[in-house]
Amino acid sequence: MKLSEQNATIANYINNSSRLMSHRKLDYFHRSRIVYRRSPITDTPTETFSWGDFYEGGTYECYELFRSKAKITSYRSFKWHVLVLWYLNPQLTVDKIREIAHYISDKSNNFTSIQLSKEIVDSIVDEVNTYDLEQPPKNKMRKIIFKENSGLEAGEKLSIVGSLIGRKKKAEPEDIYEAMLYIHNDNKHITIRNIAELLHVSTRTVYRNITKEIKLEKQLLNEEV
Repeated sequence: MKLSEQNATIANYINNSSRLMSHRKLDYFHRSRIVYRRSPITDTPTETFSWGDFYEGGTYECYELFRSKAKITSYRSFKWHVLVLWYLNPQLTVDKIREIAHYISDKSNNFTSIQLSKEIVDSIVDEVNTYDLEQPPKNKMRKIIFKENSGLEAGEKLSIVGSLIGRKKKAEPEDIYEAMLYIHNDNKHITIRNIAELLHVSTRTVYRNITKEIKLEKQLLNEEV
């Protein structure tokens, strides 16, 4: 990402911070000029709209930390967040990443729902420090990427997800996961039925394609509603 693009991205986050900070203390990232979201950089969207992009085959290049209301609920998830933050900000030193890790581990800042001791956080940072930052961290596939300033309400986004992903009448694991994210962001309890309705498939199809990992994600998201 070019410096000018990075600055524009950070400025955009700052302009939207009043809405985002209602549930997380993101001002720290803005002051420190830390990038915590990035749109795909090499994948080309199948269709582009005024509100964002649609990737029919999906993209793994979209990193959107702290956009969902769901908090970090496991050591594994915490480590992944630390790794992504360092990947998106390769110029940061180990000491700065350690500072960031301790900031998001502080439950009073509303990023995590689990208790993480200083020793555990330091251990996770030391482990992440051994990773190859040239390799993109493992990521969930996404098909629909909304612009930060799309102006759409959660219900409107849900309608778009249904019209684009649901038009194939399929329910692949990636589609189920994406549907769950937007149902959750609409402050609704995630059920097999409302996933099926959004994707225009039967509940049997959803049961057949939902994975153990996605079932766990469903449970965690529902705990945050």
